[in-house]
Amino acid sequence: MRKSLGLAALAALLLCGTASAQQINVKIGVLTDMSSLYADDTGPGSVIAAKLAAEDFMKSHPNVKVEVVSADHQNKADAGTNIVNQWIDRDGVDMVADVPNSGVALAISEVIRAKNKVFVASGPASSDLTGPKCSPNTVHWTYDTWMLANGTGKAIVKSGGDTWFFLTSDYAFGHALERDTAAVVEKSGGKVLGKVRHPINTNDFSSFLLQAQSSKAKVIGLANAGGDTINAIKQGAEFGIVAGGQKFAGLLIFAPDVAALGLKTAQGLTFTETWYWDLNDGTRAWTKRWDKERNSAGKLPSMNMAGVYSGTLHYLKAVAAVGSSKDGAKVVEEMKKLPAEDSIYGKSTVRVDGRVLHPAYLFEVKKPEESKYPGDLYNIKATIPPEEAFRPLKDGNCPLVKG
Repeated sequence: MRKSLGLAALAALLLCGTASAQQINVKIGVLTDMSSLYADDTGPGSVIAAKLAAEDFMKSHPNVKVEVVSADHQNKADAGTNIVNQWIDRDGVDMVADVPNSGVALAISEVIRAKNKVFVASGPASSDLTGPKCSPNTVHWTYDTWMLANGTGKAIVKSGGDTWFFLTSDYAFGHALERDTAAVVEKSGGKVLGKVRHPINTNDFSSFLLQAQSSKAKVIGLANAGGDTINAIKQGAEFGIVAGGQKFAGLLIFAPDVAALGLKTAQGLTFTETWYWDLNDGTRAWTKRWDKERNSAGKLPSMNMAGVYSGTLHYLKAVAAVGSSKDGAKVVEEMKKLPAEDSIYGKSTVRVDGRVLHPAYLFEVKKPEESKYPGDLYNIKATIPPEEAFRPLKDGNCPLVKG
């Protein structure tokens, strides 16, 4: 009897030891814009999205403990790299999410690769992140400049907008978006009449808009985002640009931007996104949860925030499969093997270059009289399948792609 009790105790002890050994601790850092031109499209809303993903994952994986921290990169590459270095070296951060600034994103991608951690990029747009600057430690989740250019640029040229002038944010993101869209416009038979570049987060677009207006281009391509896009469109209305027959192409627009502009000003804008809060029952249910946490008085989540949630969830699944968060390249390799699926993005796949493939949607902003309830902003003009929405693997010049 004593012998059997001793064996039972030993077995229990061994079980406890095994359970303890399987405990996985993960620390995620949401690096974002908390106070400047991208704050409404990312910022606090992205932090909430990461926390919701952690909460959902821990419910079904009690042996995984996830902590989420956040910081403001101030849209400065040096500030971003300093934060990431400190996070990894001192604070034990395993994965960095969001990063809505391509200049910052390209800089921290190199830091994360050198330190073998993981970057799940939902905020930046530059297609170079899965092109010449691709990394075995970076996954690009939500969208990119190639997708935006091909979705929006091609559709506008096809509908008669065959002459373009670009109003471009003067840093890595704007340059990439202008480059990729100009290539699509010209390939589709259109012509680029000119361009002007403006400082990021500028309040006065008057001189830039006058140049665009005098170009007589049918389409003014806004290769900017967030507050810059909002200000350009609002000030363009004061100059009578649309009333004069020219059309703005918002090459990167989010639901919070449209809400800020109002339907009267934004109506008719055509653009491409990979997610919209009112897309289906899953997106609507998630938005209710997000709104409750955000306590935002009518603010809407953006595709960036949805990408933070979806990307974080898939990252955690890969960590659980590997059994550790410490070897970043190994976790990313697992992310590429595992099918990605959740209630808000549906099914996705992670390609060898780190590009995540999912459908994209060509949207048009509704007229005020078409909107039936608060947040009812878009009409879907087309659904673009994953294999068409993103750049073909062979065209990206990613060093990870062999042959």
